[in-house]
Amino acid sequence: MSDLTGAVWRKSGRSNNGGNCVEVADNLPGVVGLRDSKDPAGPLLTFSPASWATFVMGIKQRIFDS
Repeated sequence: MSDLTGAVWRKSGRSNNGGNCVEVADNLPGVVGLRDSKDPAGPLLTFSPASWATFVMGIKQRIFDS
């Protein structure tokens, strides 16, 4: 597991107060963290910056839409 000491977690500006949010930490070199905002001490996922960028590009291009 990657060391996320010093991670700065943030929620999307499109997030509402409905509780179905994730937080991302992309301020560390070589790793991007993702966690459930309702359970910040719970499990998390980590990605390489390149993988994360590809995922975000896919969201913006709506390739995951049904």
